[in-house]
Amino acid sequence: MNINELKIEEERLRADISKLSLVDKKLYYQIEQQLIKDPDTYAVLNWFLPAGIHHFYLGKSIRGLINVVLMLLGLFTLDSYGVLIIIGILLIELPQLFKSQSIVFEYNNNVMKTALKKVQNKSPYV
Repeated sequence: MNINELKIEEERLRADISKLSLVDKKLYYQIEQQLIKDPDTYAVLNWFLPAGIHHFYLGKSIRGLINVVLMLLGLFTLDSYGVLIIIGILLIELPQLFKSQSIVFEYNNNVMKTALKKVQNKSPYV
């Protein structure tokens, strides 16, 4: 999704959240506060630790682990093909740095959807 589509989706979600009762809104915001992520933190983790640590921040443990293992493999084999592995990782991860705002925006919209569903399923009014 592009940033405009993400904003439209967020507005729709905020409209749905505004329809919740006060008790449900409180529950919703408690859930959201625990799960929401900061795009700047994601970008900093990607910038300073391109080994894949930023994937762990968004809960993508398998992808993060693959990146860390490949980066370590690249570092341990620098004298042969390790440089190619590291360059490959950087070529894959660099675009994510430039798209960090939209990546985290999409993640946070998904958090909002999940929190809203949890609250609506617990509510006797829905």
